[in-house]
Amino acid sequence: MTGTISLEGLEFHAYHGVYAQERSSGNKFEVDVRVETSIGAPAFADDLSGTINYEELYAVIKAEMERPSKLLERVGHDMAAAILKKFPQAQSVAITIAKFNPPIGGVCKRAAVIIKENRSRATR
Repeated sequence: MTGTISLEGLEFHAYHGVYAQERSSGNKFEVDVRVETSIGAPAFADDLSGTINYEELYAVIKAEMERPSKLLERVGHDMAAAILKKFPQAQSVAITIAKFNPPIGGVCKRAAVIIKENRSRATR
């Protein structure tokens, strides 16, 4: 059986951005992740081994958010690759990373990047 595991509204203070100030003082970010996955029979018998553990999924996302990068595209790509590597039952990943109050010279609540990756493309 297949299903979707989703973590939404994860908040981080991280150091991503093109400008030096963004990488030194950091900013608030929000991450949503959706993982299309196989859900095995053990999950329907209340055994965690049949699905993706939320805590482990969060740990992967947190580790990638802690690595400073200039572009959110890179963060999202690295995050998707790490999720597909850690969870062999995951078939595809969609990640939204939003930066609050981006330095664009005007009012903007947040700027976001959406990265989608699936196992067949990731293994090429």
